[in-house]
Amino acid sequence: MSIKLAVPCLMLLAGPAAAAEPLSEALAAPGETIVLSVHAEGAQVYECKAGTDGKLAWTFREPIATLLADGKTIGRHYAGPNWEHTDGSAVAGKAIGNASGTTAADIPWLKLEVAAHRGSGVLTPVTTVQRINTHGGKLDGTCDKAGEFKSAPYSADYVFLRKS
Repeated sequence: MSIKLAVPCLMLLAGPAAAAEPLSEALAAPGETIVLSVHAEGAQVYECKAGTDGKLAWTFREPIATLLADGKTIGRHYAGPNWEHTDGSAVAGKAIGNASGTTAADIPWLKLEVAAHRGSGVLTPVTTVQRINTHGGKLDGTCDKAGEFKSAPYSADYVFLRKS
């Protein structure tokens, strides 16, 4: 019984954006501290395009997601990749590390280096973004017509960090 009680307490203390296990070296950000942790709900958008082999395949185009904290919308995530907070601050990132999602249907976990800042607010000091706890977002199957779009629902937690 004490084990059952300990698990919910640990989850409560860790918060919604905590990873269940320590992050791999490819995702870790030693010496950085958390500025903000949010949950995202949205879709990964894909376009049917010819690959280098000339065959049609679904190609990732952009994410579209709502950023949530305590059940309230606090921003959005979109192509770039960009994250924009309702206070007007925003960051754009560039992937520098990744790890497989938990299942084959999950998009990878990512570590992104912030390449640009806009506005002023909570995201102003952010230097690194981690995408963890992904669920869904991968699109499998064939595409028949170039230019078609499909979306795959996904959720993830984004952790915004700054150098200490």
